[in-house]
Amino acid sequence: MTDLVTREDRDGIAILSLNRPDKRNALNIALWVELEAHINAIRAAGEAIGAVILRANGPTFCAGNDLKERGVELPRPNFQASIVTALATLPQPVIVAVQGGCYTGGLELALAGDIILASDNAVFADTHGKFALVPIWGMSQRLPRRVGQWKAREMSFTGLPVSGAEAARIGLANHVVADAELDAKAYELAAAIAAQSRHSVFAYKQLYQEQADLPLNAGLAHEVFNSVGVGPDFLERVSGQFGK
Repeated sequence: MTDLVTREDRDGIAILSLNRPDKRNALNIALWVELEAHINAIRAAGEAIGAVILRANGPTFCAGNDLKERGVELPRPNFQASIVTALATLPQPVIVAVQGGCYTGGLELALAGDIILASDNAVFADTHGKFALVPIWGMSQRLPRRVGQWKAREMSFTGLPVSGAEAARIGLANHVVADAELDAKAYELAAAIAAQSRHSVFAYKQLYQEQADLPLNAGLAHEVFNSVGVGPDFLERVSGQFGK
């Protein structure tokens, strides 16, 4: 059987690829099971992995939830939502590379990333309303935190698509690039992250997550009192930069 999510490790970077292109990478239960296993393995690897890329094979990033499985019993309550959260809370930064369609559940999955890249043919849409659905995987929380409350409402109320260029303009995507350059750009950013001190990057991600909803003064105090301090690789990195 073909793996529904594949993993390739390269230079301290884990590349996860949704691999159900004949179904536009629709998220069925079997795919979620494989994705969760990869996420758990990456978390367990700790500093051996410095960054994660989530991408997809085929012309479509993800058509969303596989609606043919509506009513199928899940392995546990809140199954998919817990996996999206597990991806979002990995200690490693996650880069999501989106080409073609990224709809509803696929958008919720992409929003778990720290950095979203869009190809120039990417299309993002929240189509819950088209199917009389209400989000339970994080859309109502993560989308407004990414694009602002009012743009999020527009996307969710109308279901209208947002292009890759528009996604970059509103902050949904960090960059928009030519489709042929998407994987290279994702790897370029992942390599830059992996070249930094794991100590610093992992601590930064934790601080950003913990301070996201704090007022400024509370956030400043949190940063001071929750700092993990200088990393064990400080002297090695300073010596390498300036010589002994």
